[in-house]
Formats: sequence, structure tokens, C-alpha cells
Amino acid sequence: MKFTAGDLKVFLKNVVDVIEEQKDYLSELDRKLGDGDHGITMSIGWQAINEKLNNELKDEQDCGKICAIAGRTFLSAVGSSVGPLYATGFLRGGKAFQNKSEVTDEELKEFWVAFIEGIKERGQAQVGDKTMIDTLQPALESLQQQFEQTGDFAAAFSEAVAAGQKGMESTKDLLSKRGRSSRLGERSLGNQDPGATSAFLILNTFLGTVNSVQII
Repeated sequence: MKFTAGDLKVFLKNVVDVIEEQKDYLSELDRKLGDGDHGITMSIGWQAINEKLNNELKDEQDCGKICAIAGRTFLSAVGSSVGPLYATGFLRGGKAFQNKSEVTDEELKEFWVAFIEGIKERGQAQVGDKTMIDTLQPALESLQQQFEQTGDFAAAFSEAVAAGQKGMESTKDLLSKRGRSSRLGERSLGNQDPGATSAFLILNTFLGTVNSVQII
């Protein structure tokens, strides 16, 4: 499939919109488990990226540079632990896109593998800890397996997002093991993790962007 620098910027803009739409919901989830500011934090980070898209990145055609600037911008804007995680994801993933104005199915797969592996390495969380990794790890495993079988990124990523959604929903039944919410013990049961939720929103937004590119 054809995926250009313009499509990448559309994806980032789409995430800006989705995070704004879901900001209150993400904070509501976080009020049950933490500081109640996850939606606000994500909004601040993505609005900063939006500012770059409207100015410095407006005419940029290097997909790798777009990802690197997005990652560094998010890190600068967001002081909480989520800042370094997504920054690492974009910086690692962007290496697959370096000096490219248009990327292949293989490079799209490589981006998401590096993106998720970067977050895992930086955050050191495991599946079952009730974090974004409960969304991202199932998505990663599904993407790798499905892409190896078909070589079709869009189809493989669709399966990956479905796996990520199941992972996100599974956090309702998990005890929090990391961060402030780990102090809640059994009181964290029954509540979906906000970080897992925002990670799913980003994956799902990329899928929507890819599907719209294919239609065109």
C-alpha cells in the first residue's frame, strides 16, 4: 500500500482530534486509579504536536523526521512518565522511516514493532501489570504473526488492533502493579487502565487512517 508523509501527518492530526474527544473519559478512568489527569496530560502532549504540524512540520516530507520531532515535542510538553514512553516509541519507530517520503508495508510493520518495543524497553512493564503494555504487547504479537503470513500491513494491523482491544479490556480484571495505582490493591479491580485505553485509541486511529488511505 502507499503511505506518504502527508498520510503520516493526517494520522497525527487524527490522534490530536481523538484525544481531545476522549480527554474527559481518559481522566475519568484515571480518577479511579491515579491522579485523574491522564486525559489532560495526553491532550497537552498532542496539542504540542499539533502546533508543530501547523508550523515546523507543515511542509516536511521526511517521515522519519516527522516522527522524531513528534516524539521530542511530546517529551518536552509532558512531564509525567508517559512522556518518555511515547517519545521513545516515536524515535525508535521513526528510524524505519528515515529519509523516506513514502513507506512500504514492511516499513509500516517495522515502525510499529520498533515503536512498541521502544516503549516496552523504556517502561519495563509486563503484560498483567495493568498498563499500556496490556494493549501494546498483544497488538505487537498479532501484527508480527499476521504480517509474516500475509505481507499485507492493513489486514495484519486490523488484527493487531483487535488483539490490542482485548488486551485493553482485560485490564479491568487486573490488579495495578505499577505507579500510584499499585497502592490501591484490590480496589483497582474492575477499572480499565487509562494508559491502556489511550494506547488503544492511538492504534485504532492509525488503523482508521490506513483504511481511509486504501479507499483513496
